[in-house]
Amino acid sequence: MNKNIFVKANPRLEELAQQQQSPKLWTLDFILITAASFFLFFGFQILLPTLPVYMLDLGGNNTAVGLIISIFTVFSLFTRPLVGALMNRSKKGWLVAGLVLCFVIIASYNWTVSVALLLLARCIHGVGWGIVTVTSSTIATDMIPANRRGEGIGFFGLASTLAMALAPAIGLALLDGQWQMHGVIWVAAGSTALSLLCVWGVQKQRKSPGSRSGSTDQAEAKPSFRSQLFEPKALFPSLLGLLIGIVYGGIVSFITLFGEEARIGNVGLFFTLNAVCLLIVRFISGRLFDRKGHAWVIIPGSILLAASLLVLSYAHSMAMLAISAVLFGLGFGAVQPSLQAWILNRVEPELRGPANATFYSAFDLGIGGGALILGRLAEASSYAEMYRYSFFIIVLFCIVYIAYNRKKS
Repeated sequence: MNKNIFVKANPRLEELAQQQQSPKLWTLDFILITAASFFLFFGFQILLPTLPVYMLDLGGNNTAVGLIISIFTVFSLFTRPLVGALMNRSKKGWLVAGLVLCFVIIASYNWTVSVALLLLARCIHGVGWGIVTVTSSTIATDMIPANRRGEGIGFFGLASTLAMALAPAIGLALLDGQWQMHGVIWVAAGSTALSLLCVWGVQKQRKSPGSRSGSTDQAEAKPSFRSQLFEPKALFPSLLGLLIGIVYGGIVSFITLFGEEARIGNVGLFFTLNAVCLLIVRFISGRLFDRKGHAWVIIPGSILLAASLLVLSYAHSMAMLAISAVLFGLGFGAVQPSLQAWILNRVEPELRGPANATFYSAFDLGIGGGALILGRLAEASSYAEMYRYSFFIIVLFCIVYIAYNRKKS
């Protein structure tokens, strides 16, 4: 492999030169914004497996169940670029407003007595979600020292990963117990309220060095509103994020059905092992990214993802499912936060909002598109073959990534 790929993939040297000392990563503000992310995603993830059941109880059909996710995704996608462009003056203010909106809408699910009202609530919730995901990640990025960005982004993303590992199982347990759906909704609303309390405690944001010019030059060269709707420098890594999102969408949408097809027992083990490996790899991949550059993390991580999909497509036992889960957790935990950190290293501090919006929008498009496209493939063949097709998406990811870096070298 061309060694220039790894040389050229290093984070910007001028940023590292400005870091004469290594500022602390784990400040009180960073701990608070990371905790806020955990509670935010916990409230979101606890509703994912339970709202479809609620929709059926209200008299909805399978199409209405699908709209729960698709409508929510569409409204969050349209919201993120606008918020990314508008939030520079008051990021915390936007985040607080978005959390309040999410809290009110989640609580209102208790009074959605029809399919139409529930879908309307999901539209508004999508707007709130678009606001909070962009603003929280951008505020966290502002707090992370430039020479520890890969590590910091990895730990910040770990909060949502832990929520993803814990919340769905807890939500289903509450739904089956005495609390039922109303209890699930109040737990989700309470978790969102805790997120708001954590954000309220954030005092100030540290501006990491990394712009190419001084503050006067930045003021003179302030980007236009149109240019802030999306960030061109984020487009290529976001395209890669879209490909990863397609594969991830196929995993979260169909792994349960695949387990039934392959006659494997409880596939919940996949998510548990996946979450554990995501936790482990974050301690390694972020530091490797900061020291060596993104190629040293993304290339091995994508190889692990490809291997995971191949093993999964041939899995007929719990042991093979476990091996696939471990490989997928290590690969996804390395690649996804590294793509985001790479984007943030490419842009000026004032453009991190649009950059984050571009990345999250592409990733969500991949998840939604992956569920649709791969679902059609599964209908025409099988879930096992669908995961073999997903393997070729990762192959395409590697080809595009390596070709891009060779062109830049």
